[in-house]
Amino acid sequence: MFSKILIANRGEIACRVISTCNAMGIATVAVYSEADAGARHVRMADEAVAIGEAAVSASYLRGERIIEAALRTGAEAIHPGYGFLSENPDFVEAVEAAGLVFIGPPASAIRAMGLKDAAKALMTRAGIPVVPGYHGGNQDPVFLAAEAERIGYPVLIKARAGGGGKGMRLVERAGDFPAALESARREALSSFGDADCLIEKYIQRPRHIEMQVFADGHGNVVHLFERDCSLQRRHQKVIEEAPAPGMTEAVRTAMGRAATEAARAIGYRGAGTIEFIADGSHGLREDGFWFMEMNTRLQVEHPVSEAITGLDFVALQLRIAAGEALPFAQHDLKINGWSVEARLYAEDAARNFQPAIGQLERLGFPEATAFSRGPLRVDSGVVEGDAITPHYDPMIAKIIAHGPNRDAAFSQLSKALGECRVAGTTTNVQFLGRLVDHPQVRAGEVDTGLIVREFETLTLSDRAEASDRQLAAIIDLGLVPTGEDDPWDALTGFTAWTGLRSFSYLTLDGEALVQAVRTLRSGVFHVGDDAGEMNLARTSNGFSVVNDGRRSSFDFVCSERAIVLFHEGRRLQFERSDALAADAGQNVASDVVVAPMPGVVTAVSATAGALVEAGAPLVTVEAMKMEQTFTAPRRGRIAEITVSAGEQISEGTVLVRFEAEDGK
Repeated sequence: MFSKILIANRGEIACRVISTCNAMGIATVAVYSEADAGARHVRMADEAVAIGEAAVSASYLRGERIIEAALRTGAEAIHPGYGFLSENPDFVEAVEAAGLVFIGPPASAIRAMGLKDAAKALMTRAGIPVVPGYHGGNQDPVFLAAEAERIGYPVLIKARAGGGGKGMRLVERAGDFPAALESARREALSSFGDADCLIEKYIQRPRHIEMQVFADGHGNVVHLFERDCSLQRRHQKVIEEAPAPGMTEAVRTAMGRAATEAARAIGYRGAGTIEFIADGSHGLREDGFWFMEMNTRLQVEHPVSEAITGLDFVALQLRIAAGEALPFAQHDLKINGWSVEARLYAEDAARNFQPAIGQLERLGFPEATAFSRGPLRVDSGVVEGDAITPHYDPMIAKIIAHGPNRDAAFSQLSKALGECRVAGTTTNVQFLGRLVDHPQVRAGEVDTGLIVREFETLTLSDRAEASDRQLAAIIDLGLVPTGEDDPWDALTGFTAWTGLRSFSYLTLDGEALVQAVRTLRSGVFHVGDDAGEMNLARTSNGFSVVNDGRRSSFDFVCSERAIVLFHEGRRLQFERSDALAADAGQNVASDVVVAPMPGVVTAVSATAGALVEAGAPLVTVEAMKMEQTFTAPRRGRIAEITVSAGEQISEGTVLVRFEAEDGK
């Protein structure tokens, strides 16, 4: 076994690998960019080496610097994690040429599966069914449009390189094909350095089911059962579970056989995932699934498979890379219970899952294990106080529940999501909670289109109750008891003749809230004219409030600009207002389109002087390797386009100005 390895990655997966290495007595070396100098994975590792600037192209994609760091620190092997260089065969060859071990498959296997078109041709020759489509090399847009017509709409445009939903577009009408192809190519080129795409038939009720495989260097190949990853947004997974709902032993056997044969066909070694698309319209069938692609690395969602098998997949990777044989055969593997994972992202679900940035002013999770199996597990690469930057993937944590059955696992996950406390950036935690509790999801009726169909329901903002507004007013005025043994607490709100009356000025979802708070005694308040007493107290894990005889728990984060309130599963953000501020600028927002994050302008779709309708595409910006198209906030005439394609912009940059409403 290795005595020291280097992890060529960052964030959660780097921390995950380090955790297993610590348990196995293997020393670790982290690498980091300028932006990650104080990151959690750097602090967890035994050693750390700086490799470049914040941009991934100047750091985590610089294979020669990573290899140099491994040689300099005496590491014997390199674990690539996922993303970055994990599926780069040239990097694998460079690692091996330097006398190091790559903890993953051989370069030949990565090449065989690295391009989706070539991989599907290989699978067809191996007798594994593939989705109908065009997987050839002719990239002429007119030809591809004709192929789409031949296949029949709807079709899916997919970048032939890479994964993670990047360079993927669903096209339902012929008229939308040219723009979708151009956008997919642009994103694919930016993400993978390869703009070529393939066209596939879009299955109407598709389910995304993948099989985890492991192969050693002694000819042994097994599958470790399936995961259902059908719950996706923007072609990226957000909820994964194992096993798959509705899976029969016959279908599992057929899919497992196809997966292991695919691995054998390319001489695979290590951990990998064979991804299938299944027709879920009439239940899972032995003749109703098709090969999509293979991920020649560890998957983000591997913890759910670890939970149901009782295995440590990183430990298996290390042992296989060190030359050991798999310690089990297929018949030794059994499914234990059910597991489900939710990916907690810094993103605005209501704005088409636009990535968000910000400093984590609060990051709290319920009691859980970290990077190891348990009824509740939370894997995260960040801690409270860290920043979510535009340079890297905005995932904050993976929350994994394991129970004796599907209902128990989902109930555990739902409870855990309700107890998450994140402030300082926008997150998808409310969206995840609604998704996990959605009746169709609970019934196991999942497919890749569910989130799109239920988008409005899943992305509704939490509705504020009267008690939420009242608590926010008390917090705004700094009246919440500290719970410390402070004699001055008893004098909070003291006046000589009557209870102190103060006014709170807040804004919630654009609505101005002016509330009068009367302090009756320490920790006891009236808010408004008709409200009853509210009795607040500090508890061991937050605060409690008794209102009209009913007790509930709450917590909050308070800054100069906002109050984030966590109350009864709701997360509400109240903006703090200046009572004397002028109202003159209230309509300005509809006259400008502003970039909410830094990025690069990839396309400008509008022109100055044009009259556009609300929702018309204006400017496309790439941030965090994902494209976001900004649209017209209203019908109106464009006064000015202030940016151009290729321009690097910062957060708050004005992209488009409209003529004033009265100037149309």
